[in-house]
Amino acid sequence: MKKSFRSPKKQAEKAVGRVMALGKPRHGNRDDGKIHSLGTARAYQQQLKLVAEWLQKNGHMAGLDHMNIEQAQSYLEFRAQRVGQKTLDMDRHAMRILPSVNRDALAREKTQVNNSGEKSLATKSRTYTEGQRELVHESLTAREQLAAEIICAAGLRAIEILTIRPVAEQPASTHRTWSQERHFGRQEFARYTVIGKGGLIREVALPPAFAEKLEAQRRDTPATRMDRGIQLQSYYNLPGGQRLTSAWSKASKFELGWSTGIHGLRHNYAQKRMEELQSRGFYYSDALAIISQEMGHFRPEITEVYLR
Repeated sequence: MKKSFRSPKKQAEKAVGRVMALGKPRHGNRDDGKIHSLGTARAYQQQLKLVAEWLQKNGHMAGLDHMNIEQAQSYLEFRAQRVGQKTLDMDRHAMRILPSVNRDALAREKTQVNNSGEKSLATKSRTYTEGQRELVHESLTAREQLAAEIICAAGLRAIEILTIRPVAEQPASTHRTWSQERHFGRQEFARYTVIGKGGLIREVALPPAFAEKLEAQRRDTPATRMDRGIQLQSYYNLPGGQRLTSAWSKASKFELGWSTGIHGLRHNYAQKRMEELQSRGFYYSDALAIISQEMGHFRPEITEVYLR
């Protein structure tokens, strides 16, 4: 039986050292399997040191270089009893740099909280943590990343980003009474509108940094886009609708082993806004009514689904 004579710390340093590419730009090299950030390298070393210690304690003396997918999954199941989802995702991501672990197979695994019939950590909520979103972004193109960031920041549906335009070019629908408290608490934002269900045009708020990136994708002339049989005029060179939905789900399953869909980012928006408004003194019912309009619902009971 093979046996590693290196300490867990040295094993982790060796594993990370093999895939280091500091100084090489991350843009355009997301799929090269290399580590381009010193912070990521340090985090992976810490996670893999724990993996190596677990292998030793469980009699797997060959060490990290010979860890297989079954051992990797056993470690994740062990860790799921002790850490939160963000740490668990980092464990999984770090192990995928090991030469003997099948990257794709590990990405497809779902880690269960325990064997008592409880839901997996991945299915307890449709929201994504910040760390999970960052991992998913690593398998998206730059334009897909921007589209996902805008969806999360403004609470959009995937198809709605295909219809986004400045409010001066596409005013909000006038047959609705809009609350003056929409976007309350946001110090600076750019005003855009999107076309939602039933043709309702609503105003959405974008952080200035995202608005600047969005305008950099402005088309010289609008493009006709078809999404699930619906014809749209798209003024920005960004993906949306089914194409973006599929890209997100594929990336999430690859990076995290599961996906709640890009619609989960709308859940993120609703929950963040509820926290913001309540922290500023709004009663739950009043905050719910505001968020409902911001998301294009006008029916608070629908919005409550996003707050679970």
